[in-house]
Amino acid sequence: MDNTSGVGVLDKAASVLGALESGPATLAQLVTSTGLARPTAHRLAVALEHHRMVARDMQGRFVLGPRLNELATAAGEDRLLAAANPVLMALRDHTGESAQLYRRQGDHRICVAAAERPVGLRDSIPVGATLTMHAGSAAQILLAWEEPDRLHRGLREAKFTATILSGVRRRGWAQSVGERELGVASVSAPVRGPSGRVVAAVSISGPVERLTRQPGRLHSGSLVAAANRLTEVLRRSGE
Repeated sequence: MDNTSGVGVLDKAASVLGALESGPATLAQLVTSTGLARPTAHRLAVALEHHRMVARDMQGRFVLGPRLNELATAAGEDRLLAAANPVLMALRDHTGESAQLYRRQGDHRICVAAAERPVGLRDSIPVGATLTMHAGSAAQILLAWEEPDRLHRGLREAKFTATILSGVRRRGWAQSVGERELGVASVSAPVRGPSGRVVAAVSISGPVERLTRQPGRLHSGSLVAAANRLTEVLRRSGE
């Protein structure tokens, strides 16, 4: 069977990724597996590393990179969104607050699903809204488990600190009060893909008057339970 596409550089890059499917490889092993010339194999592996499709392990060997997991997760987004609406509606009804699901996109987070509080004062975040990664409990969740270099870059302009994110990782949930918007509080928890990587954040948000200045004390259990239900959906889809 002919596995060539006619675009030589893509075929060679695909051969490098295919060679890493079985595990870490040195440059010499890549050359043997792919049949590429050593300079070509090195150039392609380094270029793929730049795009995070290839990474290095502790011994400096080439391995498949985190970007591939991100793309695989995005391919499963329909399953996540299909499951999200009933979970968010149940979360809204249980807490009495508007509920949202956020995914990270570059330096922003996008609201990909929401269940609004039907009456009274509420924090309304429409589906498709683009928010900063610099503030809010969902931003804390989407940043807290990132690789160290991305985490440190994300903290440069953030209203939260590395110490706060350490607490988020320890507790498994995040809260914010007046961080994104004056008078608004929120609580969020992580949704994880089949590999265990955080792929989304489930949140509720509303006025501080109702959520108090310690909203996690009231609602963290509900947020974690909702996030775990969505995590289980993704885990089953990845089996």
